[in-house]
Amino acid sequence: MKILIINGPNLNLLGAREPDIYGAVTFEDYFTQLQFRFKALELSYFQSNHEGELIDKLQEVQENFQGVVLNAAAYTHTSIAIADTVKAIKIPVVEVHISNIYTREDFRKHSYIAPYTKGVIVGFGLEGYALAIQSFNS
Repeated sequence: MKILIINGPNLNLLGAREPDIYGAVTFEDYFTQLQFRFKALELSYFQSNHEGELIDKLQEVQENFQGVVLNAAAYTHTSIAIADTVKAIKIPVVEVHISNIYTREDFRKHSYIAPYTKGVIVGFGLEGYALAIQSFNS
């Protein structure tokens, strides 16, 4: 099974950005751990700070992947275009958030993407990505 992890804006700063919220590990280091942990799966990773690039990548995945783990970051709360893309593609998407978005600012409590996903995982730190990957085997 091939799964693509897609991270949105500012997640390239993990490990340095607000470590009290997001932790001190870079996503690249964590991704290496995921690849080791899920050896039977083919994991790929894409990150962009640009909405259109995230949409383009989501549109491409249907051909080569069986699932997507998506942390659209701030676009979760603002992007109807990304939500429309998740709705349009024919493979399952699991939405992930490192922090518990429901304990943060009010604007973070709404996801345009969630209604079109297989599920949403929030507040478990980077481990949320592993939980999302596991969900594709259930």
